[in-house]
Amino acid sequence: MTDLPLDQVRTLLAAVDEGTFDAAARLLRLTPSAVSQRIKALEQRTGRVLLLRSKPVRLTDSGEVVVRFARQLALLERDASAELGLSGGGGPTRLSVAVNSDSLATWFLPALAAAAAELPVCFDLHREDQDHTTRLLRQGLVMAAVTSSPDPVQGCTVSRLGRMRYHAMAAPEFAARWLARGPLPEVLGEAPVVVFDRSDDLQDAFHRGIAPDRPQPVTRHCVPASEAFVAAVAAGLGWGMVPEAQAAPHRTAGTLVDLAADRPVDVPLYWQQWKLDSPALTVLAAAVARIAAEVL
Repeated sequence: MTDLPLDQVRTLLAAVDEGTFDAAARLLRLTPSAVSQRIKALEQRTGRVLLLRSKPVRLTDSGEVVVRFARQLALLERDASAELGLSGGGGPTRLSVAVNSDSLATWFLPALAAAAAELPVCFDLHREDQDHTTRLLRQGLVMAAVTSSPDPVQGCTVSRLGRMRYHAMAAPEFAARWLARGPLPEVLGEAPVVVFDRSDDLQDAFHRGIAPDRPQPVTRHCVPASEAFVAAVAAGLGWGMVPEAQAAPHRTAGTLVDLAADRPVDVPLYWQQWKLDSPALTVLAAAVARIAAEVL
């Protein structure tokens, strides 16, 4: 890998981050043709197709390997420049991080702020479900991730952060209309439900836990934003699994009620990051661990 021309490797990374050859060309101050030629030369050198020329471009499995190398190289170069006090280093260290929406809405931003107060860094956040953030690590699109998986991605370390606790909740009026006709296991499947997106299994997991032999809810409202999800439940659109940090003020205000206070669902969270001796990653990992210990 060390004999790969660095200008070609950096061009591939720019194309992936910017999404198109035209955008990469603007960033690198090249022509789109020059970007294409560099990437084609890199593919010839590796003997592999690295990019699918779609819009946006998509990495092949071989391309993921090269992009991980490119991103690690860029981080190490920037860290070395900062430690040496070299000018013209291109500004703060850029860290790409994958995080789930509920963590982003509740506890993760203070960790970023704490890291930014110690070192000149800027963050490129990728919002993804905690069950899928490891995919972004494998693809080389991010350097670190909050994930539900304790199994480290190749080339990464993993540490436990804690757990996000979720409660089945609904607006009082919704509960009176849909859930007062019988025991919760018998009526919950007939009531509308709010889900984050089509891959969100939290509500179904809760329903399976209390009513394993009954059909899942049919009326499903997809609301793919953490704050809007809670607002949709509070507005009476359906019941849903609400993070403890967001549930507490609604419970106090009486705008949401617990459907089964003794049956919370806990989702374990882990921090995975590349195995790099990077001051920026070290500072971020410490800040994330510190805030998670206080909150999760």
